[in-house]
Amino acid sequence: MAGLKTASGDYIDSSWELSVAVEELGPEAEPLTLRVTGDVHIGGVMLQIVDKIKVKQNWSDHALWWEQKKLWLLKTNWTVDKYGLQADARLRYTPQHKPVRLQLPNRRMIRVHASFSEPVFRAVAGICRVLSIRHAEELSLLRAPEEKNKKKRKGPALGTEDEFDLSGVVLPASAEQQPFRGMPAHFSDSPATEACYRMLSVSWTGLTPEHVLKMPRPSNLVEKAQINSRWLSSSRSLMQQDVLENEQLWLRFKYYNFFDLEPKYDAVRITQLYEQARWAVLLEETESTEEEMMVFAALQYHINKLSLSADPTEPAGEQGMDDLDSALSNLQVKLEGGTSTSDMLENLTTIPELKDYLRIFRPRKLTLKGYKQHWVVFKETSISYYKSREEALGEPVQQLNLKGCEVVPDVNISGQKFCIRLLVPSPEGMSEVYLRCDDEQQYAHWMAGCRLAAKGRTMADSTYQSEVQNILSFLQLQRASPDAPAAPDAEAMGTQWLVSPRYQKKFKPKQLTPRILEAHQNVAQLSLTEAKMRFIQAWQSLPDFGISYFVVRFKGSRKDEILGIANNRLIRIDLAVGDVVKTWRYSNMRQWNVNWDIRQVAIEFDEHINVAFSSVSAGCNIVHEYIGGYIFLSTRSTDKGRGLDEELFYKLTGGHEAL
Repeated sequence: MAGLKTASGDYIDSSWELSVAVEELGPEAEPLTLRVTGDVHIGGVMLQIVDKIKVKQNWSDHALWWEQKKLWLLKTNWTVDKYGLQADARLRYTPQHKPVRLQLPNRRMIRVHASFSEPVFRAVAGICRVLSIRHAEELSLLRAPEEKNKKKRKGPALGTEDEFDLSGVVLPASAEQQPFRGMPAHFSDSPATEACYRMLSVSWTGLTPEHVLKMPRPSNLVEKAQINSRWLSSSRSLMQQDVLENEQLWLRFKYYNFFDLEPKYDAVRITQLYEQARWAVLLEETESTEEEMMVFAALQYHINKLSLSADPTEPAGEQGMDDLDSALSNLQVKLEGGTSTSDMLENLTTIPELKDYLRIFRPRKLTLKGYKQHWVVFKETSISYYKSREEALGEPVQQLNLKGCEVVPDVNISGQKFCIRLLVPSPEGMSEVYLRCDDEQQYAHWMAGCRLAAKGRTMADSTYQSEVQNILSFLQLQRASPDAPAAPDAEAMGTQWLVSPRYQKKFKPKQLTPRILEAHQNVAQLSLTEAKMRFIQAWQSLPDFGISYFVVRFKGSRKDEILGIANNRLIRIDLAVGDVVKTWRYSNMRQWNVNWDIRQVAIEFDEHINVAFSSVSAGCNIVHEYIGGYIFLSTRSTDKGRGLDEELFYKLTGGHEAL
């Protein structure tokens, strides 16, 4: 490839020198000097580099990076001229995959190899394959915030105690990974990778109130908007965005549009989503009322308790299968109960009943009447009540079918109040009825029956007796005074870390523990996966769930305002008071574009409504990507054969910004 030399040593052809720094040779090494011509292809340049280095290793992941242009020269069949390389180009021969340190939604740290040459959208997909998280399009990477007041922080930060290393993991070639010993095969290589899988799929149980208090919390909408200024662009590579090898980034669910959550396949995804929801609640990124906070605390308490003994290699039970299994085992028990045909028929048709005097109260407007005693019969999934036991052969005062109803405990142990609140669906709406029991035994049996009936099951169900025992043991747990050691697990785990700092300050542990234990009674029967799913669903039902905030300046306005971006709408919010001024739905959007010169987003809605704004708190491209990302996610299909249209994602989110 060398040019022709004259007698004086000068070159007389069109070749020229190209300087290339090789990372493997170290930062102090002099760059290699190559002699090239304009028609040499990039693959040929890389061959020259490897020949000159004379180091035997696998160079297949290496590529050329053009520093001034922030450009990977990945098209190896392109020539030097086609790329526009000149003698002044500073090139680096460097691996395309480099280690990064990721803080996961559960605030634990992990080290993985990520692609620095592909768009972040594809790099995240690669990371999620290693972590066994499906639907990687819902997640993305943020820059870690700069740490302030390092001197003030005492002790290690949350999650820094252990850093899990998956940088050496090699994924199997097949897209569909077969589980091995109850986990994805690449996690079963060593005790270290097995421990990592446990960290990913089981909630961390070592939190303290100090952990929650130490975490930075946004105190207003502007601070919530600052979080969203740190998202990396999905259509550009990590290298193009100046991310360094071993730099710390955050991996988070970015788009609040969770597709096809399936316990059988999504152990890691559900756990990490629960963790992101939990921290959003604890750090008050999503607002919740005192009552809602107690429900979240009770679910966390339950999840924490089950996580202590959880085995992530056991497949998550599916509710439908649980129902079928219990029905079959139920039938088997009954069939084994007798020998003659008549006994068998009787055993199959006899379902336990409850009959007793209870006090009943039906709240009505303009009534001051309290509880009234009735003879109540609980048969199959229905409750009938009569004025007296003698009238039970006639027509009941009322019959309630409890299938699909809500069953809410209303218990005060110290006041000897054992009530069951039933919200029963009726043509007029929800019919509300209170049942008041005399003591714990009566309450436990009727409460267990009501809970099963609400699910469409009868007291013949194999879980009825265990449900009764669970309720009785939980009442015993609540019975103790806060000074007595009757709720050792609750006290040992502490309850203050289960609520946000605002409620940590408002309530003493002695006040908090009984309230959380009372709320726990509603969720005590849930499995670990069901409890996490219930937490995610409760989070999704909060009024300001899934809104990403940005400080913007609307066209024609003289003051900054807040733009909230949700999965189905845009919200204009008054910055001073936090009130919603206007809402626009994506379904009414006709088109949107960005003027990259003046950094302004313009959107046209139906009926010739035009909205334009510039972004103050974040790059215009981040706002544009959020809107395009949600529109892209709405195009996903349940058809398993259809993959993601990656080009459509870039088209909707990338814009036409010149790199």
